[in-house]
Amino acid sequence: MTDKIDEKYIDTDTEELNNICDECKDEDESVTQNLILTGFKLCKSCRVSKTIFPL
Repeated sequence: MTDKIDEKYIDTDTEELNNICDECKDEDESVTQNLILTGFKLCKSCRVSKTIFPL
């Protein structure tokens, strides 16, 4: 019973960590790092642009 539950959570976590930016849809290693630090799936360049121009 617990194996099925664990697999469900593992599948959900790996979909979240796919290194694809929500803004520009490019794949970058910094997406996972920013997700852990800020909670947003943004690459390094999109994070800088959102910091400078927050609209």
